[in-house]
Amino acid sequence: MIPFSILDLSPVCEGSTISEALNNTQRMAQVAEANDYKRFWLAEHHGMTGIASAATSIVISHAAAGTKTIRVGSGGIMLPNHSPLVIAEQFGTLEALYPGRIDLGLGRAPGTDMRTAQAMRRNMDASANNFPNDVVELQALLATAGPNQGVVATPGNGTNVPIWLLGSSMFSAHLAGLLGLPYAFASHFAPDMLMDAIALYREKFTPSETLDKPYVMVGVMGVAGETDAEAEYLFTSMQQSFVALRRNARGKFPKPVESMEGIWTPMEKIGVEHQLSYAIVGSPQTIERKIANFLGDTQADELIISMPIYDMAKRLRSVELFAEARQALQAQAA
Repeated sequence: MIPFSILDLSPVCEGSTISEALNNTQRMAQVAEANDYKRFWLAEHHGMTGIASAATSIVISHAAAGTKTIRVGSGGIMLPNHSPLVIAEQFGTLEALYPGRIDLGLGRAPGTDMRTAQAMRRNMDASANNFPNDVVELQALLATAGPNQGVVATPGNGTNVPIWLLGSSMFSAHLAGLLGLPYAFASHFAPDMLMDAIALYREKFTPSETLDKPYVMVGVMGVAGETDAEAEYLFTSMQQSFVALRRNARGKFPKPVESMEGIWTPMEKIGVEHQLSYAIVGSPQTIERKIANFLGDTQADELIISMPIYDMAKRLRSVELFAEARQALQAQAA
């Protein structure tokens, strides 16, 4: 059975604080480690009151400090927001603090609205268009410096922190294939190009010092409960959050509701349900079936799960239930 990993956004829930959100992230990483998840990744988002992982490398360090064996990293760092040298130094530092446990997933979206992106980048003309060159530059900064290399990342030089490319379209799939890097598709919120992007990545893959064959990670929103009804109830928090995002009415992560009727319009319902069409929501038996079908369709090498659940105890229980589902599927395959 393929490995399972977790993508966390450090959600700031209604009635809670950023400090509580960050402590919940560390606790979730600890429970993920105890349940044999392979990775625990944090995502870079800015200007969102419901997400506390904007300073992503710092939150990664917080999660890593509370764990011992699980890999921790970014899912991802939005590289156009930063210079490659700064990211090399940050992740070189993380690798020095937590040797052999750091991943560097890279995306090219802003992770925010255009006004906030302008405040971060200053020069929008040099943003996503430079992404391929910035990835290659970052690879060089994390590799062992040559004798005549003018700029050396310290820390960073010689760490060879594993780089992943993340995407929700064909662009990064193509680039990851050409560079021989592992590829993660954001099917947890962008389902449309999943199969085409995976096919393109595998077709274009060129073996590299990093990988000798393609490696695909796929993402899902995941909410597991003791019953289908409980899981569907818990999932309404994420549905509300997506409605708010469409309305540009960002706020803290909302409490679940008994019904979404009256909260979303018919068109919003269609849009949100489409965006979340690969979500795996349900009881242990239901999620086992949905996982098996999804992995059968994608033939992925790894599954990464985002668990948007308001109640922390329920969130941790979902982590356990997905781990149990993986064990059950592994036993069936044996």
